[in-house]
Amino acid sequence: MIMHRPLHSLCLTMALAAAGMSLAGCTKKQTSEQINYQMGERIIAGPMIYNVVQTAWRTQLGDVFKIRVPEHRYLLLTLAAANSGGKRLAIPFFTLEGPNREEYHELENGDGVENWFGLLRDIGPAETKQGNIVI
Repeated sequence: MIMHRPLHSLCLTMALAAAGMSLAGCTKKQTSEQINYQMGERIIAGPMIYNVVQTAWRTQLGDVFKIRVPEHRYLLLTLAAANSGGKRLAIPFFTLEGPNREEYHELENGDGVENWFGLLRDIGPAETKQGNIVI
């Protein structure tokens, strides 16, 4: 589902069929408009266009000498983001919303995540970035 917001306050939620959850990257004000999307569909939120390319569950991240183990499991999402606007924008961190409205926040530490989307994620006009995020 996607919640439309003013350009300065973006909230994105994408339904992930494979994960059974939705993905949200939110800042301030909410509106009540929500639309469901399937994984792989283009989600347009203002000048940003998002697409969840792939999902995978992981029981650990990292290599033999630096393993990260989750409380339950990690959800690794391959996300593409494109800026169709005319100015540089920041891509927010995301939050998964479960079926009972419980929230799972994206990890801000990319250790052990191959092709991590990054901590600082700004995107220029007509630019597309792809990478992995982990919840």
